[in-house]
Amino acid sequence: MSKREGKLSLGAFIYYSGHHSESWRHPSGSGHNPFDIDYFIEVAKTAERGKFDMMFLADYLHVSGAEQTASGMLDPVTLLSAIAVHTKKLGLTATSSTTYNEPFHLARRYATLDHISRGRAAWNIVTSQHDTEAQNFGKEKHPEHGLRYKMAEEYVDLARNLWDSWDDKALINDKENRKFIQPGSVKEINYKGEWYASRGPLNVPRPPQGYPVLVVAGGSEAGIAFAAKTGEVVFTASQSLENSKAFYKKLQAKLAEENRDPRSIKIMPGISPIIAETEEAAWAKYEELNQLISDDEALKTVSAFLGIDLSDYPATGPLPELPDLAAQSNAMKSRIQLFIDSAREANLSIAQLGRKMHGARGHLEFVGTPAQLADLLELWFNEYACDGFNIMPPVLPDHLTTFVDLVIPELQKRGIFREEYEGDTLREHLGLIRPERNHFKKNKDQVSLQI
Repeated sequence: MSKREGKLSLGAFIYYSGHHSESWRHPSGSGHNPFDIDYFIEVAKTAERGKFDMMFLADYLHVSGAEQTASGMLDPVTLLSAIAVHTKKLGLTATSSTTYNEPFHLARRYATLDHISRGRAAWNIVTSQHDTEAQNFGKEKHPEHGLRYKMAEEYVDLARNLWDSWDDKALINDKENRKFIQPGSVKEINYKGEWYASRGPLNVPRPPQGYPVLVVAGGSEAGIAFAAKTGEVVFTASQSLENSKAFYKKLQAKLAEENRDPRSIKIMPGISPIIAETEEAAWAKYEELNQLISDDEALKTVSAFLGIDLSDYPATGPLPELPDLAAQSNAMKSRIQLFIDSAREANLSIAQLGRKMHGARGHLEFVGTPAQLADLLELWFNEYACDGFNIMPPVLPDHLTTFVDLVIPELQKRGIFREEYEGDTLREHLGLIRPERNHFKKNKDQVSLQI
């Protein structure tokens, strides 16, 4: 296996008390509720000790199954703003929906997070998934899948214009001449799109990174096209090396169509590892978690996710023949197809598929030793299946600590992961350029403000 230049990128994807849906019930779980700031600070410090590029937080705008599963979330931008003052280098990635936030509000929040963290902010751009989210905002239905992505493209373009409405060196604080801001350095953008408009300028100076790092999650055709136009980090789900290599090549081809440098994006699939000193001990951990999910609960999970009633089928039997559910869905099209394909390829029962959903929600699961996990991460990196990984600990904080203590040293020994941070900003960690202030120049209606 030939060795690839560069280093792996690693994100610590933090989700409740762990990515396994029953982690909150597991004896080695945090013991905290998922709204405890001290718990999140502890996890962030562990990730920073492991020299992770970033900490990654999801977000949903509804509550589902709250009586029996961990549900509800603190606002991730607010939470990471608090974590920023307890960390020095760790990147801070928060998820926010373009469908249920105004562009000005969102651009302001992420600019603020980037200032508070001194250049460590990232925005995971999502369009939301469920009608239940729409109904929390006074709407009956969630917008159609393809339309959401078209709207998101314009939304991000407007956010960039707002971040560009200030010169990098606008603040001069010249007391003697009574000039707080350099004349002509802050401009109206007068943005008028098909769905969004804003006079501008933003009321926060340009972020330290120019823009927060832009993260995109998704594997549908619309999601890939959006990533090629907009993304700087792509968070994706894959079950095999070959599928990941094909995705990598497909996205790189789309980048070329957009005249983007292939180095301007990092592809980071999710992986949920259960590791121990021996394979036997790792598999024992895996079985212990899965025993918390009954066959009946697993079947209900598959039915709910696929949007089809499977109660007439035995949970221990195979997935029946189904219509084209991915095409019919208005939610996670690529993830639905991934689950169906993985069930067919591995001959999984409905219950086994349900437990897979509970474990990593379609992302790659790994069970084994630290060296075996390092072998897999190194192989995928060297084979250009990815540029790094989002690590999804099944149980927190225990499994993240184990990864930091056992797997990080193995990756460092192989020379594929940093031993120390070499920069201060998330863009520096990821090797991404700081964007120049150029979006506003496209707008002929800009007006300089004398502030």
